[in-house]
Amino acid sequence: MFTDKAKIFVKAGKGGNGAISFRREKYIAAGGPDGGDGGNGGNVIFKVELGMTTLMDFKYKRKYAAQCGSDGAGKRQKGKKGEDIIIKVPQGTIVRDAESNRIIADLSDPEKSIVIARGGNGGWGNAHFATAVRQTPNFARNGQSGDEREIILELKLLADVGLVGFPNVGKSTILSMTTKADPKIANYHFTTLEPNLGVVDLGDRRSFVLADIPGIIEGASEGVGLGHEFLRHIERTRILIHVVDVSGIEGRNPIEDFDIINDELSKYDMSLEERPQIVAANKTDIIQDADAYNAFLAEMKKRGIEVFEISAATNKGVAELMQKTYEELSKLPPIAVFEPEMSIEEEEYIMEDEKGFEITRENETFVVSGSWIEAVGGSVNFSDNESLQYFQRALLNRGVIEELIKMGIQEGQTVRIGDLEFDFVF
Repeated sequence: MFTDKAKIFVKAGKGGNGAISFRREKYIAAGGPDGGDGGNGGNVIFKVELGMTTLMDFKYKRKYAAQCGSDGAGKRQKGKKGEDIIIKVPQGTIVRDAESNRIIADLSDPEKSIVIARGGNGGWGNAHFATAVRQTPNFARNGQSGDEREIILELKLLADVGLVGFPNVGKSTILSMTTKADPKIANYHFTTLEPNLGVVDLGDRRSFVLADIPGIIEGASEGVGLGHEFLRHIERTRILIHVVDVSGIEGRNPIEDFDIINDELSKYDMSLEERPQIVAANKTDIIQDADAYNAFLAEMKKRGIEVFEISAATNKGVAELMQKTYEELSKLPPIAVFEPEMSIEEEEYIMEDEKGFEITRENETFVVSGSWIEAVGGSVNFSDNESLQYFQRALLNRGVIEELIKMGIQEGQTVRIGDLEFDFVF
């Protein structure tokens, strides 16, 4: 089964917690703090796998999580970084944020890997908090949560040329005659239920990738038939070979067929209306309605469109069609790569995670959320005055107290940070 769209959930690893530890050795009764930092959580990384052709694997597994970082330990031992999880996808996969539908990455380059969710930073051990005044800090910072998000994977084939037209017009036959691809071919509609790719080799290092796109029918732009499932694969192509059945065997009007397909393409994506097309009049060896065929040729000439008269079954005119296609391709820019519409750069992640927080209300409770603030709140040692003072200073310095006051909090009302709840005191 061919699957070219999937929705999955990815979660990066949580950072390990910092350790609370003091140096204890022979002849040293009370050494200083030596708690190590926690390790960073693992990232979720996407990478192209050239052998993959569909997103079928993601139909059965929908959740992917990287490993959490290990906690710190005494003797300033830093926790081990969590292992990254590498998710392999077919070349040409677009990664979108499910909530905003914005593009995060276009995985077209097999040499590149993309971090889609970053692991949380490891928490600081108590050795990090030692100062000349505070020599025995009895607290540490918990690790931060990793990024998590629901994403949409969308496969858009990387083909230079797309074969388009109604079902059963001979697209698969053209592909089989010009490449080493072996599509299923039969004389009934919708034989092709998935796109097929092949390389047309013209010799002298002249070649291009040709895609057989399943037959488009009227209403495809609204999702009728195979609809959007395969129209998306035309988006990257630089040239379309529009195959028209001019034989008249099925009683179809080739002019109407030509116009219907172009109308569906433009409705789906206006830019496809401007995509260069080469028209291939197929099945010229078995023409049943000469008047309809001649009317088609006359109409195309009137519109200034060159028509290649071919018979894919007998290979008549097919070589000339491929030569013309290569000549036109050489005049055009390379295959389009979709630009990211949102960034997950490390600088942005740190800025949002370290400084950002959000405050909402649940009845009379003020809920403060954010990876950084939840990590600090989770590491409070209520039996240690220095830990409480550090926590209070963190809330003040980060602007949490100021924001709570702006929102109208009153003394004695409840504040919740992660699993921690306490009464607000001015």
